[in-house]
Order: sequence, then C-alpha cells, then structure tokens
Amino acid sequence: MKFCMVTTFFGGHSFGGDAAYVDRLCQALCRRGHEVHVYYCVDAFNAVRGDHPLREYTPTPGLHLHPLESAYGILSPLATQVTGLPLFKSRVLRDGLDSTDTDVVHFHNISLVGGPGVLGLGTNRRAVRIMTAHEHWLICSMHLLWKYDRKPCDGPSCIRCNLVGKRPPQAWRYTGAIGRGLRHLDGLIFPSRHALEEHRRRGVGAGVPLIHLPYFLPDDWALGIEDEEPEPGGRPYLAAAGRLVAMKGFQRLIPMMRYLPEADLRIAGTGPHEAVLRELAAGLPNVFFEGLLGGASLARLFRGARAVVVPSLFPETFGYVVLESFAVGTPVVVHEEGGALQETGVLSGGGLGYRSDGELLLALRRMIHDEELRAELAARGFAQRIGEWSETAHIHSYFELIGRYREARGVRPVYRPHRAGTAVAEPRPTLAGVRRPQD
Repeated sequence: MKFCMVTTFFGGHSFGGDAAYVDRLCQALCRRGHEVHVYYCVDAFNAVRGDHPLREYTPTPGLHLHPLESAYGILSPLATQVTGLPLFKSRVLRDGLDSTDTDVVHFHNISLVGGPGVLGLGTNRRAVRIMTAHEHWLICSMHLLWKYDRKPCDGPSCIRCNLVGKRPPQAWRYTGAIGRGLRHLDGLIFPSRHALEEHRRRGVGAGVPLIHLPYFLPDDWALGIEDEEPEPGGRPYLAAAGRLVAMKGFQRLIPMMRYLPEADLRIAGTGPHEAVLRELAAGLPNVFFEGLLGGASLARLFRGARAVVVPSLFPETFGYVVLESFAVGTPVVVHEEGGALQETGVLSGGGLGYRSDGELLLALRRMIHDEELRAELAARGFAQRIGEWSETAHIHSYFELIGRYREARGVRPVYRPHRAGTAVAEPRPTLAGVRRPQD
C-alpha cells in the first residue's frame, strides 16, 4: 500500500514528540514492504527552532521525504498560522494528495504545514483519510492547554492567551474551519483516552469518529539494553528527559534532590529553560544535565535509573518518556495532573503517581530504597510495553482501522510487489458496514 503522511516537523527538522511517532510508524510500515511519503515543513522548523540542533537523519528504504521550502521562508508558516490554509505549500501538497494510487493519507501535526485547510486538499477520494491528534492544537491555539505560559488551562480565554504567548492571531478558529476540515476525515485518532475525552468535552467529535490508539515503540528500540545489568558500584540515580521548558515541570523536581543526598538526578534534554534550571540546581552536587540524548544513550540512561520521573505540569496526550522507560524495564514516577500521565504511568501498573511535593518526595524515596516495589512496577510496565504498546499490536490495530474504513467504502487498495519479491499483505478486514467505530 502507498501511504502519504502530512506533518509539520519530521526527521532532522524536528524536536521529537509527534515527529518521533511519525518516524516510528513510517519505519514500521516500510519494514512491512509498504511505500511511505512524508510531507513536512522545513520553513516551520526554521521559524521556531531557536538554537535547537539539526538532527542527523537517514530515511529507511521505502521512505520518501518531501521537505517543503518556500521562497518566502518563514513567512510561509506564518501565513498558515494566520489563515489556517496551506497557501504557499498548496501546489506541492496537492500533487501528493491528488495521486490516485495513494491508499492512505494520514495527517499528524498540521498546525504550520497547512492548518485545517489541508484536511480537504487533494482530489483522491478513494484514499482513507485519518489524523492523529498528538497535541491539543484542535482545541487550543497554543497547542498544549498551558495557559499564560504558567498554568494548565482552566477555561477558554484564547485571545488573551495568544497575546501573552506572543502568537499571531487565528481568527479562522471562530469560523468553523476546524469542524469543516475534520468532516473530510474517516477517523480522528488519539494516543490516550484522556486526550480523546478532553477533545470530546470541548466539542470535537460531532462530524468524525474519535478513536483511541496508543503509541508504540519499535521492537528493537532498546537495542537489547533492557537485558543488560546496570553498572555495579555506582551511586543510585533518578532520570528525567524532555525539552527543557517550564511546562515540563523540572523546576518542581530539582529542589527535591536537596532532601535526597543519597541519590543523583540526571536530566537529558535541551531547551530555552535550561539556564533557569541550571541556576536552580546550583549548590546541588547531585543534579546533572546530560544534554541532548537519543537512541542507545537515552536507553542506557533510563536502564540504570531507579526510576524515570515525568513531572509535566501541562496535560500530556501520552508521555512517550513513560513508554521508553518501560521498554528498558524501569518504572516511572509521574505527576498525576499531567493529563494522560495518570493513565499511562499509574493505571498501566508501571509507576507511582503524585499530586504534591510531599507525595513526590515520598515516591522518589520509595523508588530508591524499596527494591521489591521497584521490581514489581518495572515488570508491569515492561508487560505493557510488549503487549498493547508493542509495534505488532499497534500496526495490527492500525491496519484493522484502515481495513474497516475501506470495507465501509467498498474500496480496495492498489497492490504493489513487495521489495523482497513477496506480495504485500492485505489489511485484515473487520465488521462490514461500520460507520462510526467507538473508542
């Protein structure tokens, strides 16, 4: 089958997060012999990257990259931000979305690559059209339900929030453009039930089915590091990772280390809040900043930790760090008011939750000193990772969803020879005539 992915950030021009999922999905599809095309906006990355480094990225065989760069540079994503339309990117996007042999069009973070206007672009109406809401962009012009850059959103005051956040206005949000765009989709996917219900509560879902499909990690993501024994003799440590911004909550975690002199805190990541966090950690000899880590380095950091702490203050839609921690057999400590973190980090069975600083300190102490508890949580988390959150389970559900929509339409895919010479597997059909699958 031929897939077309449309997203704002991807590959080297990305910050992780939603781009990490898109990359993992693309690689999983290519490993199964499918053809995947990704359209993403280089201009958008350049507009917001600051001093974020450009990542090295080599596409896997079968993955075709279409980086969108306009002669207008950063004015292109700015125009999309203000109008909700693809504008300067329309021609190239239309060429891809018009292609009659495309079987699936999957939209992801469309905020700066085309806005809601991109959802109806293209003349190929035989292709299944789905979208994954990786953030809260559909219901929040600031994407994250993080109000005034200091607290979780407790109610709409979007114009003032935009002004405080120094974002260009988005008058199109008051025209019904998002609802009209969503009606072009067969389904709208969410990585957590919390994110799905938050969107439903705020009015999304009248014209499109809402689907829960959790994230996954590739089967070999940990590179066998999950089977390695942590280095003996070293000081016990807690790990944390993410973009160093206020909403990630590291400023709540760092002061706790004053009361845990027997352990270290090792933080992986970079970001605009780094100088503030380093100043906060001054005088704490047990707090270390590891810089930007990925792949084996991140997996090894997590593997050796007593726990991975996810102190997010804003509502996460999943929390990939939780899954990455589970993948190497390490439990988590999560802020239960961080959106989906209670669902992924606590209800999954693989971690402890907290709501106050006192509860956080207690949870950290238990992870450091209670070996039996830590081992039990780690085992539960790993079971979740190799079960519902595995690549096999995710891709099975993904094709089941696609097959359901194709069957309802009476459309069959265009088959192509597998690169290895075998036939591409047909999507597994499910119940006929399904109109609105439930979450």
